[in-house]
Amino acid sequence: MIANPRLFQEFRREEWTALRSDVSVPLAGVDLTTLASPYQPITLDEVTEAYGPMCRLLSISRAAAEAASRARDGFLGKPSRLGPYVIGVAGSVAVGKSTFARVLEALLALGPGSPKVEIVTTDGFLYPNAVLAERGLMGRKGFPESYDLSRMVDFLHGIKCGQTSIEVPLYSHLAYDITDEMRRLDSSIDVLIFEGLNVLQTSSSSTVVSDFFDFSIYVDAEESDIRNWFLTRFLRLKATAFQNPQSYFQRYKDLSDEEAVRVASKIWQEINLVNLRENIEPTRARADLIFHKAFDHSMDSVWLRRIGMG
Repeated sequence: MIANPRLFQEFRREEWTALRSDVSVPLAGVDLTTLASPYQPITLDEVTEAYGPMCRLLSISRAAAEAASRARDGFLGKPSRLGPYVIGVAGSVAVGKSTFARVLEALLALGPGSPKVEIVTTDGFLYPNAVLAERGLMGRKGFPESYDLSRMVDFLHGIKCGQTSIEVPLYSHLAYDITDEMRRLDSSIDVLIFEGLNVLQTSSSSTVVSDFFDFSIYVDAEESDIRNWFLTRFLRLKATAFQNPQSYFQRYKDLSDEEAVRVASKIWQEINLVNLRENIEPTRARADLIFHKAFDHSMDSVWLRRIGMG
C-alpha cells in the first residue's frame, strides 16, 4: 500500500483517466521529444491520460488560491502583491522528476490564461563541493544536510512575497558543482515548479521549504524499478556526458558495461537507496498528490490527499 487510505484517495489509471472526459489538453505546438529524456520517453496517451486531469486539478487549485488571497486582502483592506503559485515536486534520484516537471510546465503554460511557468531545481542550492569536502559530506551529496536550507528558504520567501527581481544559483551537472553564474527570475512568473529530492523534508527550523508550497507532488515508483532506471541512466551517461573531458565523472568513461553496472549498483546501494529510505520516501505522505509510476514510466495510480487532512 502506497499511502494511508484515511489520508489519501486512490485512483487507478483507468479511474484517473476517466476524469479527463471534460478536460481538453491543448497540445498544439508542443514537441513531446523536447520534453522527454533519453531514459524516459513521453507518449501522447501518457500526456493526455495521466497529466491532463492533474493539470486541470492544479488550475482549479490555483484559481481557488488566488480567490482566497483576494478575499483576504479585501478583508484586511491592504492589497498585497500576489506571488506565483508554487508547486513542489519531490521524489528519488532517477525516478523522472525532471521530465515530470517539464511536461507539467508545458501543459500548465497552455492552460487557462496562458500563465508564465518556470522550473527551479534544488541543485543550485547545494553547498559548493569545497564546502561539502570540508565538512566531510561529499559522499552524502543530495542528503538534506548537503543543501543550504536558509538560502533556499530565503529564495522561496522572496518569490512568495512578490519580490520584483530574484536570482537563483546555477548548478553544473557536468562539473558536478555550483557555478559562478546566476539565473534571474522576474516578477511576471505565475507558476513556479520547485523540484528536488528533499523539498518535502521537515527540519528543526521553524520554517521549512514546503511552507511556501501551494501544492506538492511526490513522484513515486517501486525501488526495484528506480534502481533499474538509475543503472540505465548511468550506462547512457557513460557513453555520452562522461566522455566530455570536463566531466567530473570522466573516470568512468572507459568502463565496460559490466564494470559500469557494478559501479552504479554500488553507488545506488550505498548512497541513493540510503537517501531514499532514510530521507526522501518518509516525506511521501506529506504530499498533496502521489504520482505512482509503473516499470515503463507510465502512471499506474494516483493518490490524492483528502480535503482537510493536510
